[in-house]
This record gives sequence, structure tokens and C-alpha cells, in this order.
Amino acid sequence: MPDREHSSGTLALRRLLRGFEHFHDSFFEGDDRPYEKLVSEGQSPRVLVIACSDSRSDPALLTEAQPGDLFVVRNVAALVPAYEKPRGVPKGTSAAVEFGVRALEVDHIIVLGHSHCGGIRFLAERRGGSADFEFLPDWVAMAGEMVTQMENLASEAGEAERLRWLEKAAIDLSLRNLQSFPWIAERVKAGRLALHGWHFDLQHGQIQALDGASGRFRAVAPGELPSPACGCCEGLMELVGR
Repeated sequence: MPDREHSSGTLALRRLLRGFEHFHDSFFEGDDRPYEKLVSEGQSPRVLVIACSDSRSDPALLTEAQPGDLFVVRNVAALVPAYEKPRGVPKGTSAAVEFGVRALEVDHIIVLGHSHCGGIRFLAERRGGSADFEFLPDWVAMAGEMVTQMENLASEAGEAERLRWLEKAAIDLSLRNLQSFPWIAERVKAGRLALHGWHFDLQHGQIQALDGASGRFRAVAPGELPSPACGCCEGLMELVGR
């Protein structure tokens, strides 16, 4: 049997623990300890991010967010189901979104998708299901209508281009589903909440934002505050313009 001490998994855990030691020294030592304030005053993030579980697309890492800046919900493909009245079935993503909006009263919700998304590829390639997975097919199936639209794209579009389109279409679907929650729609209409759709290009290190006026994704220039997909965008520069 291989020596577990030198296995890649053990080394990965050791690296994580070393990272925690550095985190501890940065935020729990010295005179100015930010977690003391976060504990005594509670959290008050202004931005809720719905992101993919993919290890390559961490919203806090991408934005250099500090503890307390972001309320983050992560799941496969950053999908948001449409609103349904509670019927005794647990709904993790909906519950987290509700807490962020109704308890924390965030000002912005960002749906953060990304390129080369494994969940979106799974949807495109195996939307009929798979005997290898129990839960994944039903989860990504909420974006199944987008696959049909993708298949109707011009035949000259390559596979990579079609997948990028599907990734962005899934972001748009999640934004529309968010607006089906009555307490989100009310806040957007009142100008108290803005919805944003961002797509992170893993290969080129670029963010594209869904412009609400044109309905298109476009690259975000350094220091630029992109228009929201829905609602007003005051107060977001602190996140994107550090």
C-alpha cells in the first residue's frame, strides 16, 4: 500500500491547515481583529453571490473579498430554482437566498457562472439522465429548456462556443427565476435590490456582465461598474473597484 503520509490527499490537507494558520495570524492576532467586530455586531454583507461549486471559481478569491463582505451560496452550475411555496421538502438554495434577502437585506445579488462548467457540460451531454449519478441529473434539468435552444444555434458554431452560450443562458435563467420570488420582485421594483449576471472566463481571466438594457453579456473593463441585469446598481463599486 502507498505511504499515506506522502499521498496527494494528505499533502493537500496539510496545505489547507498551513493556510488556516496564516489566516488565523492575519485575522485573529494583533490589535485590530476583524472577527471580534463580526462576532459582536454580526454580519451585514451588502452582496449575495450565487456561485458554482467548481473549485476554480471562488467568488471571494476572484473579488479579494474580506470576511463579512459576501454572503455566498454555492451549488452545481450556480442554478436557482423557480419559486415554489414550501411543501415540506427542504430547498437549500432557496433557503439561503431567502436568508440573504429577508434577514440580511442585501442590496445586490450576483449570479456568478463560469466557463468550462462541469455541471453545464453534464446537462448538455447527458440531459436524458445517467446511471452513474443519483441527484445531479434532476438538479441540472431545471436548465433543460436552454439545451434545446442551444441545439438550434447555427450549425457552424463549435462545441466550445455552444457551451459558452449555454453557460450564459443558465445565468439568465437563474436571474429570471430569482424574480419569481415575490419578496425579491418587490425589492427590485422598489429599487432596494439589484440583480446581476456575471460570467467568469477561466481561460482568459475575464468577467462578462449581463447588461439589462441590451440583454447581452459584455466584458467588464478595469474599474468599470457594469449595469445590472435588473434594478439599480448603487453601492457595488466597492466590490468591483477595489
